Amino acid sequence: QVQLVESGGGLVQAGGSLRLSCAASGRTFSQYNMGWFRQAPGKEREFVAAISWSGGGISYADSVKGRFTISRDNAKNTVYLQMNSLKPEDTSVYYCAADLDTRAVSGIARVYDYWGQGTQVTVSS
Repeated sequence: QVQLVESGGGLVQAGGSLRLSCAASGRTFSQYNMGWFRQAPGKEREFVAAISWSGGGISYADSVKGRFTISRDNAKNTVYLQMNSLKPEDTSVYYCAADLDTRAVSGIARVYDYWGQGTQVTVSS
């Protein structure tokens, strides 16, 4: 079992920055890959970024590439999402997720085994 708790969401003006954190507990953190997804009202959940168990493999959605940075600290059992140059279209509930299959980082939500409860990010224009 893995428990995930996101934090760091909030209200920010367009062009601003936020850093999301996801604290994990349960299984050894370095035994699974991590991902960030987001879901806006009336829309499907979409991939944002993913990072391998070691941090050596990273993937981003095209919509956030160059603006968002995913990282992890295995000593703190935490994965981060640094979000810069935020846009109103980034407004969503952001979820972190754990993938126990560490063969490759994935942008497909259904392969992730555990999910956090989500944190709201609102970007005003």
